[in-house]
Amino acid sequence: MASLDEEIRLDEEENRRELAFIRTQLPSDVKKFYSDKDILYMMDLIVDYYYTSGILESKEDEVEIDLEEVAGYVCKRAKDEGFCSSFNPEEVFFIVQADLDFQEQNA
Repeated sequence: MASLDEEIRLDEEENRRELAFIRTQLPSDVKKFYSDKDILYMMDLIVDYYYTSGILESKEDEVEIDLEEVAGYVCKRAKDEGFCSSFNPEEVFFIVQADLDFQEQNA
């Protein structure tokens, strides 16, 4: 069993790999508007969406994920939490899509 420090290190390493993957997937006109801090924040909100929506508890083999809904959730939460009020759902959609692609490739 890994120590807490080791688990944190592995989680940070995974986040760096995911962030790099997302950056490679984004259109250049979207990439320039979002910092690494913005994308890491969105990654946390995407995970939060999956937990709070009940998707993770689904017994279905395939679950339909509405990426537009996830992007809207991310933008609303960012605004409500005072992180950023200018996230564009149409741009955040690409980040949500890249996040899902990363998760599917690393499942």
